[in-house]
Amino acid sequence: MVNCKASDKVYTIDLFAGCGGLLEGFEKQGSYGTLACVEWEKAPCDNLINRLQTKWKYKDAESKVIRFDVQRTSELTVGYENDIEYGSHKGLDKLIGDKKVSLIIGGPPCQAYSLAGRIRDANGMRDDYRNYLFESYLKVVEKYKPNFFIFENVQGMLSATPKGTQITDKIRDSFEKSGYKVISNFREAIFDLSEYGVPQNRKRVIILGVNKEVYKNMSVSIIDDFYNEIVPKYKCEKATVMSSIGDLSRLYPLRGPISQNGKKYSHSFAQNTTILNHIPRFHNERDMGIFRMLAEDIESGRNIYNNTKELKKLYTEKTGRESNVHKYYVLKWIEKSNTIPAHLYKDGLRHIHPDSRQARSITVREAARLQAFDDDYEFIGGMMRQYKMIGNAVPPKFSLVLAQSLKNIIDKYGLGV
Repeated sequence: MVNCKASDKVYTIDLFAGCGGLLEGFEKQGSYGTLACVEWEKAPCDNLINRLQTKWKYKDAESKVIRFDVQRTSELTVGYENDIEYGSHKGLDKLIGDKKVSLIIGGPPCQAYSLAGRIRDANGMRDDYRNYLFESYLKVVEKYKPNFFIFENVQGMLSATPKGTQITDKIRDSFEKSGYKVISNFREAIFDLSEYGVPQNRKRVIILGVNKEVYKNMSVSIIDDFYNEIVPKYKCEKATVMSSIGDLSRLYPLRGPISQNGKKYSHSFAQNTTILNHIPRFHNERDMGIFRMLAEDIESGRNIYNNTKELKKLYTEKTGRESNVHKYYVLKWIEKSNTIPAHLYKDGLRHIHPDSRQARSITVREAARLQAFDDDYEFIGGMMRQYKMIGNAVPPKFSLVLAQSLKNIIDKYGLGV
C-alpha cells in the first residue's frame, strides 16, 4: 500500500482546458486543487478565469489560467515574455512551486480524430497537426511525472491512421515508454456518457495513466479496478431532452424582428431572469417556418421527414442549395439529444427545439444543460463563442464521475509519497 493522508490535496494541471468541463467535476468533487489550466483560445480562457473566481473562489485565477500554445512546451514550463500573441507569464514551474503535481487531465482538440472532420477534409485529416497534439500533452506529463493522468478524446481516435499508422498504437506505446500503465485495448476505454446522466448521444475514450514507478505491481490492478469496477458503479438512469430542458421558459417568435442595443431578436425573452444565457439566436422567417414544420411533423405523428432523403430534398427546396448530409434534426422530448458539437456556433439546424410553437434552435443554456453544465455556470462573451466552447467541453456531470472514481482509486491504493 502506498502512503497517503486523508488530508492530502490532489493537485492538478488541466491541459487543453477549454472552458473547464473537466475541471468542473474535479473541483466539485472537493478533493482536488487546480494548480494551472492551459488553453490557447481567448474566449475559453476568459470563461475559465470568471468561473475560477466566482464559483471556486480562486484569488489567483488570472495567473492559474495560462493562455498559451501547449506545443511550445519549454516556454510553457519556464515562462515567456512579451509574446506577440500570448503576452507574458511566469510559467508552470513557478506557478506550481514546491507543490506535487499528482494528476494531469485534458484532451487535445478532437477535430483531427473525429469522423465528421475526416469526411469534410479532402485528405481525411491525415496531415492535420492535431493528430500529434498528444505528444505535447505527454511532454508535460514527462516533465512533472504525476501519479495519474486522464486523457480524453473522441471515439474516432480509435480508427485514425495519420501517415498510415494507427494513432492509438503510437499513443499507447508513447505513454508506456514514458512510465505509465494504460489499458491495453483502447476500445475497452469507451464510455457512453448517456449511461452516466448526460442527456445526449456522446461516447468518449477515457485513458487513465498510472505511474508505474509509484504504483509498481499495483498499476495493473488499478487499471482493472477503474474500468471494470469503479466507474461502472456510477451508472444512473438515462436523462431525456424533456427532463433536461423541459422546465425552461418558452421563447416564442415575435410578430416581427426587433433591435435592442444593436442586436436583432426574432424571439421573446425568458420570463425567469435567474436562468442565465437562455436567449435564442436570431432566426429569419424562412428558417422559423422550416423549424415549425419539422417539429409539427413529429408532433402530429406524420413523420414525413424521418429519413435522410426527405430532409436533403427539403433543404434543397427551401434554400436552392444541395448538401451531402441532411442539415436538419429536431430534438425529441422523450429521447436523449443528438451530440452537442462545437459546430453549433455556425448554426443550430441540427438542434431544433422540439416544441413547434417556439420554432427555433436551442439556446446556449439549453446546449449547456444537454452538456450537463450546472445552471450557475455563466457563459460570457459572444454567443457564437459560447456555443463553440460548450460543444468542445467534457460534460461536467461525467467529469464528476471521473473525479470520484479516481478518488476511490486513491483511497484504496494511496496517493504516493
